[in-house]
Amino acid sequence: MSRLFMFEKPLGMRDTLPELYEKKHQVRSSIADTMKLWGYQFIETPTLEYYETVGAASAILDAQLFKLLDKEGHTLVLRPEMTTPIARVAASKLLNEDLPVRLAYSANVYRAQQREGGRPAEFEQIGVEYLNDNTVSCDGETIALLISSLKKAGLSEFQVSVGHVGFSQELFMQILGTNGRATALRKFLYEKNYVGYRESVQSFNLSSIDKQRLLKLLQLRGGEEVIEYALDVIENDKGKQAITELQELWDVIKDYGVEEHVKFDFSIVSHMSYYSGILFEVYAGNVGFPIGNGGRYSLLEKFGKNATATGFAVRLDMLLEAMGGGQTETTGHCILFSQERRKEAFELARKLHEEGTRTVLQDITGVKDIDAFTKKFADTTFLIGGGQR
Repeated sequence: MSRLFMFEKPLGMRDTLPELYEKKHQVRSSIADTMKLWGYQFIETPTLEYYETVGAASAILDAQLFKLLDKEGHTLVLRPEMTTPIARVAASKLLNEDLPVRLAYSANVYRAQQREGGRPAEFEQIGVEYLNDNTVSCDGETIALLISSLKKAGLSEFQVSVGHVGFSQELFMQILGTNGRATALRKFLYEKNYVGYRESVQSFNLSSIDKQRLLKLLQLRGGEEVIEYALDVIENDKGKQAITELQELWDVIKDYGVEEHVKFDFSIVSHMSYYSGILFEVYAGNVGFPIGNGGRYSLLEKFGKNATATGFAVRLDMLLEAMGGGQTETTGHCILFSQERRKEAFELARKLHEEGTRTVLQDITGVKDIDAFTKKFADTTFLIGGGQR
């Protein structure tokens, strides 16, 4: 093992400096306020969970889990995502009356990285879980809330791509017959490796008609008109039921008035194995990965509760990257004072604080470059020497 440098951090871990922290705080607060306005209540869960419960139920690969042992020898994990811990809490404490429950969260999650590759091992998610409602209206609400939250945060250019787990699943099983080949195609789709997908389809011993049906899946992207094209690709009733749900979802989205941000993409799949219906991803400029995703899932059954749910999570680091480098709000006020007028400076600062004005007190003898220091503030008051400001 090589010796660590003094300033070296564990693989995938990052520092958050003041300016980025302030931007993240502003974005987080805007999104959280929007979620609360829509009736969602915030919840916190432990950073550490038992591997046998949350760790095993999570869809995150075992190799990406941070594991450790407690004093009793039980294996613990740092939570790799938030949906599973919330499902654990909801199934045990919140769903006793079989009523819809709306929950929200903002928390760091942890996923081990085998190599840096620019991917963090710790990052913050903010999201919602809408539990115990199996209607398409529930799916539509979460998508509309996602769009509203991103707008309130200050993101204007983005797109939510919507698909359905059941469509590609039924298409693959109907044509390929085996889950092994279907899994291989799903992996290509998840990685957005469309060249690999096409080459794999061509390598199968299938009729030209079936190959064309599999290839047409990549073309099923766009607005409401895509639904009709999808009906020509799928044949069985389960696949058509997925299309019916997406048509109903589109009607809900239009009633919310957010259809300009929504497109269908029938090729969307997820590495999260608990997704069971409508799913979606949100994309924005400057970022090559989804900045958020969500969908309907059946995870609650793993905790003994026969209930369904839907939700979404937004990656705050990727959202900030998509929003670009804009300046954070300048700290409101600075009071530079000399020793002779220290008490006066403290009284003025107390008054400004009571008024809600962000104010920094600074002894002038501690500043070498006054001009550089005061540039950080919108206003500066000088209380120096014999009574002059």
